[in-house]
Amino acid sequence: MSTSLENAIGKQLALLCELKAVLEQELHLISSREPETLMQLLQDKEALLADIESQDQAVEIMYNRVAQKSEVPASCHSLLEDCKKVLSECKYLTEINAKSVEHGQLRLVHLRNMMMELRAKESMTYDRAGRRQGDHAGKGISV
Repeated sequence: MSTSLENAIGKQLALLCELKAVLEQELHLISSREPETLMQLLQDKEALLADIESQDQAVEIMYNRVAQKSEVPASCHSLLEDCKKVLSECKYLTEINAKSVEHGQLRLVHLRNMMMELRAKESMTYDRAGRRQGDHAGKGISV
C-alpha cells in the first residue's frame, strides 16, 4: 500500500513540476505580449490544475488509509516535502505573473489616458474672446 502511496505522491510531484514550468512559460508570454499563445497556455494550465486537484484528493485518501494501518514511510514524507517546496515556488511564480499582468494593465490605462489627452489637445480651439475651448462635438458634427 505504501508503494502505491509513493507512486501517487510521485505523480503529484511530477504534476507540480509541470505546473511550475507552465507558470514560467506564462510569465514569458505575458512579457512578450502573445495573447493567442497565452490563451492556449491558460487552457492547458486549467486542465493541469484540475489534474493536480484530483491527484491531491487521491493522495489524501491513500495517505489516510496508510496512516490508520501503520506508520507512513519516510520516503513518503520526503516526497511530500518536495511537493510542498515546488508548490511554494508555484505560488511565488503565480504572484509574479499576477503583478506582471497588473503592470501591463496599468501601462495600457496610462497609454489610453495619454491618447485621450492628445486628442483633447488636438481638438482645442479658441473662441472670439481668446479663451480656450475644447471641441466636444467630434469630427464632422456641426454645432
